[in-house]
Amino acid sequence: MRLPETQVAVLEAASATDAQTIDQLAEATGLKPETVTGAAFDLRDDGLVAVDEELETSASLTEEGEEYLDDGLPEVRLYRAAIDAGADAEPVEMGQLIGASGLGGPQVNIALSNFARKGYGVIDGGAVDANADADPDADEEAAALSAVADDEAGDVADDVLDQLESRGLVERSERTVRLVTLTDDGVTALMEGVEAAQTVDRLTPEMLTSGEWQDVEFTEYNVEADAPTAQGGKTHILRQTADRVKDTLVGMGFQEMEGPHADADFWINDCLFMPQDHPARTHWDRFALDVPPIQEIPADLVDRVESAHREGVGEDGDGYHSPWSEDFARAIALRGHTTSLSMRYLSGYAQGDLEPPQRYFSVEKVYRNDTLDPTHLLEFFQIEGWVMGEDLSVRDLMGTFEEFYRQFGITDIQFKPHYNPYTEPSFELFGRHPETGELIEIGNSGMFRPEVLEPLGIECDVMAWGLALERLLMLMYGFEDIRDVHGTLCDLELLRETEVLH
Repeated sequence: MRLPETQVAVLEAASATDAQTIDQLAEATGLKPETVTGAAFDLRDDGLVAVDEELETSASLTEEGEEYLDDGLPEVRLYRAAIDAGADAEPVEMGQLIGASGLGGPQVNIALSNFARKGYGVIDGGAVDANADADPDADEEAAALSAVADDEAGDVADDVLDQLESRGLVERSERTVRLVTLTDDGVTALMEGVEAAQTVDRLTPEMLTSGEWQDVEFTEYNVEADAPTAQGGKTHILRQTADRVKDTLVGMGFQEMEGPHADADFWINDCLFMPQDHPARTHWDRFALDVPPIQEIPADLVDRVESAHREGVGEDGDGYHSPWSEDFARAIALRGHTTSLSMRYLSGYAQGDLEPPQRYFSVEKVYRNDTLDPTHLLEFFQIEGWVMGEDLSVRDLMGTFEEFYRQFGITDIQFKPHYNPYTEPSFELFGRHPETGELIEIGNSGMFRPEVLEPLGIECDVMAWGLALERLLMLMYGFEDIRDVHGTLCDLELLRETEVLH
C-alpha cells in the first residue's frame, strides 16, 4: 500500500491498544499538530485508524489565586489570627484580628464573607467568636488551589472548582482532544507493508514551467479536516458606522469640527447658559481633572457670558440669580457633550468669525458619570451638529433629521417636546428598536436661545442637536445591549459575525 509520507509516519506511530493524542503523535513523528490532524483524518477515511474526540477541561490560577496560594486564603488567615488571640475561648474585637492577620483592602470583606460560610466561627457586633473544632489545614479550597497549581485540577471536586471560579481565583477552559487508535485494517496494512509515496501538496510555477506537474503525485486534500482559525483584524463596527455618518453629513453639506476632549467648563457648559449650580455640573455627573485651569479664553467673551448668567439677555432677560465663578468656568473637565466644539466654532475662537449660512458637525467621544446599563456607558460617541442661517425653524430641524436617518434605512422617527437650558424650543428624538419594538431615545435637539447666541456675537438663528452614535447602531443592527459592541464586556464573536450594512 502506498500512502503519503505524513500518513505513513502517523500510521507507524499509532497504536492498536493505546489511544494517543494528536500532540503525542506530533512529538513521536516530528510533525506539526495540524499536519498530524490532517493525516489522521485521511487515514480515518480509509478505515486505517479511528479518531475519537473528548472534551478536556483545564484550570489555572488567576493572579489573585496565586497570591492566596502563597499567603493563604483571607478567611484562613483571619481564623488563625483569631485562634492566636484566644477567640475560641471568648470573642475578640474584629479590628484587632484584622490587624494581626495582615489583611487589607478588599481582602477584609472577602475574609468576612467566607469566614462563617466555612464554619470558622461567628461574627457578631464587631466581635469574632472562633470555632475551636475547625481545621484550616483541611480547607478544601486551599487544597484545590495547590492542586490547580500542580496541574492536578482533575482531582478536585467540581463544586469546589465552581466555588473558586466564582471567587475569581481560578479560570477554567475547555478544548477538544482527539485520540487516534489503529483499526484492524490499519494493523493488517502495517503487517503487509506500507510504502511512502512521494507526493507534493501544492502546484508551483516551476512545476508548470518544467512540465514536472505531469509526473508528480499530488496529496489529496481533505476539506473536512479541521484547520486553525485565523481571525483577521478589521475596523470596529462602531468606527465603520462613525465613518459612514461623517460621509453622510459631508454629503448633506456639513463641515467637520474638531477640538479637545478635556476642556474648560466655560466651553462645555457656561457658554451653553448652563447654571453653575446645575446638578449636571457637579462631581456626580462630570469627570473633573486635577490640572491647572485654562487661561486662553477671550476676556470679553467671559464677561458677556457671565452677564448672561447673572442678568440675562434682552429687555425681558432675568438671568439665574445663582453663583457664578470665573475660576469654576476655567476649570478643566472631560467634555460631557461635544457642544463644547460648537461653542468654540460659533464664537469664532476655533477658526475665526463665521458668516451664515454655515453647517458643522462632529462625531467624537464624550464622557459622563452615568450608571452602566444596556443603553448607557461612561464614554460614548456623540453626533453633534448645527446649522446657522436666517429664519430657521423647528420644521427645518425635523426635516434635517428625517433626511439624515433615511440614509440609514430608519424612517420611524418620533419627536417629543423637551426642556434644555440652552435651546428653546427643544425636543428629543426617538426611534423604534427593530427587535423589541420599543421606542428608544436617540438624541436631543432644539434652537439655541438668545442667552447662548448673543454673548457669542451671533445675530441669526442656529439649530443644533446631539445624537447618540451607539443608539443609531442599535436601530441599524438590532443590538439590545450596547455593552455587547463597546467597552470591556463587548462580545468579540458578535462583532466578527455581524455583517456591515451599507
